[in-house]
Amino acid sequence: METTKLQSKQEPLASWLSDLCAHQAVFAELLNESAATQKERGYFHTLGEMCQQPDTWEQTAREVAGRFADLRESLAGCDSVVLTGSGSSEYAADCVHPLLQERLHLTAQSVGSGSILLHERASLPPGPLCLVSLARSGNSPESAGVVELMLDIAPEVRHLIVTCNAEGQLASLAADDKRLQRVVLDERTNDRSLVMTSSFTNMVIAGRALAFLDDPAAYQSSVSALAHAARHLLLNYAGKLRAIAQGPFRKAVYLGSGCRHGAAREAALKLLEMLDGRLTSFAETCLGLRHGPMCAIDGATLVVCFLSSDSVRRAYETDLLDELQRKGIGWRRVIVGKDIPPELLMEGDLGVELQGVANLADDDLAVLDVMVGQLIGFFRCMGDGMKPDSPSASGVISRVVNDFTVHRRK
Repeated sequence: METTKLQSKQEPLASWLSDLCAHQAVFAELLNESAATQKERGYFHTLGEMCQQPDTWEQTAREVAGRFADLRESLAGCDSVVLTGSGSSEYAADCVHPLLQERLHLTAQSVGSGSILLHERASLPPGPLCLVSLARSGNSPESAGVVELMLDIAPEVRHLIVTCNAEGQLASLAADDKRLQRVVLDERTNDRSLVMTSSFTNMVIAGRALAFLDDPAAYQSSVSALAHAARHLLLNYAGKLRAIAQGPFRKAVYLGSGCRHGAAREAALKLLEMLDGRLTSFAETCLGLRHGPMCAIDGATLVVCFLSSDSVRRAYETDLLDELQRKGIGWRRVIVGKDIPPELLMEGDLGVELQGVANLADDDLAVLDVMVGQLIGFFRCMGDGMKPDSPSASGVISRVVNDFTVHRRK
């Protein structure tokens, strides 16, 4: 039975990878190598995990939609929803909470797990709330540490755990305590690479479900549209993004608003991690960039803008891009969005036009933005002769954060 299930998941993915190789030389060059060669060159896990994302998103949506009754129970009677995680998991929370606030008409925010450990109940809004913990492995010190802390000092807080690892400490904690609901995603999403790719986007897809509890059909339809757009992105822009990624820039800034600022934070981290800190990258909003960070942009800086489809936000973003052009700063620009005005693109720039998303809003598009960031990081890492699966040659960072003491107040 389990073998049959696994084969049913692998068959469409194999067909999809074959399509990628047929349409994009960059994928054929890498995926047609033997598994042994891919592992030796250090990209076996990362590339497969990036490419599987459209397929896994649809799988996640189907599985989570079947849990909507449990999710409604988690939110029942709550005045607020707080999403928490550390590192990429915190940025996944950033990609979700604005959508939840808009659709649920509740206070929704993201609070890093570290902030909860440091400031405890004071870091969270007052009143009845649901704490949604996001974690790839669930084995980082903060993951279980935050849940155990809250169960001890704030037993009234509801808990929902979203993780990619059924065997992790966080998932095990949820299995043993009836006060915790858990959603364990498909094992394929438990990325083996050091850097999170499909883990990240699938946690975002799962988190978005909370905004659609009254309309599961709309949830699955939106995820199908995102998966279609992701396939189009990989089929049509991978080679162009490799050309940009392997250009002579030494810094990169990622710009986004709302949920897409969460995507900008994650994209900046992907480049930093995959280059083992050898290249500077940071995230900002279009308005925040003017307040100091613009001084970091020079002729060796790649500017990546996740262009809003909202008319007011787009106006601010366009003003900023025009200002950068007037000042003559920035090496190249990658602009990601729908209906990108041609006049925003200068010679050498790249417009990544998102397809099939006419009925989706900015709050839906973060996972597509993140994929652009993943591809830039991956191709730059490969071009610099590094290994995306394990870019930290010195072991400064690792797939799971090294254990540390979780302190408690006495």
